[in-house]
Amino acid sequence: MKFDELIEKVKHIPYGRNTNRYDFSLVLSENKGTCSSKHAFLKGFADKNNIGNVKLYIGVFKMNETNTPKLCNILSKSNIAYIPEAHCYLKINGIPVDVTTTDSFYEKIRDEIIEEIEINPNQVSDFKVQYHQAFLKKWIIESDQKNTFEEIWKIRERCILKLSE
Repeated sequence: MKFDELIEKVKHIPYGRNTNRYDFSLVLSENKGTCSSKHAFLKGFADKNNIGNVKLYIGVFKMNETNTPKLCNILSKSNIAYIPEAHCYLKINGIPVDVTTTDSFYEKIRDEIIEEIEINPNQVSDFKVQYHQAFLKKWIIESDQKNTFEEIWKIRERCILKLSE
């Protein structure tokens, strides 16, 4: 299968967490994946097939009611304007490619990205969570949040569950 065909195929796979966050092949066999698993799978495929200029990124963006309307009730009930969320995507020849859903989520968050770093596929599991949590802890202090880290993380988990519906 050609890389552009695989990208198109993965883009149409439904959003959902896989049973094993370390096995990116499950994106195909379970027919679901998150931004992390889908993009790590594609980056791994590109690396194994010597397809150059494919880079994997984590972008921390302001997840809010505008770029993620499904979360309107959760965020407003929590009195939070936004939560910094870690999102994975590719850059192919420097151009952002987001296959999380059929319409590029990157386009909705482009102007809300606070920070981005390049990573390797194996970093979408533990490293991404640690990086994201450290970012949140710093944000809570710097923005003088009224919620604790644990409360923010629970709100964030409710948001992710809502997005899976």
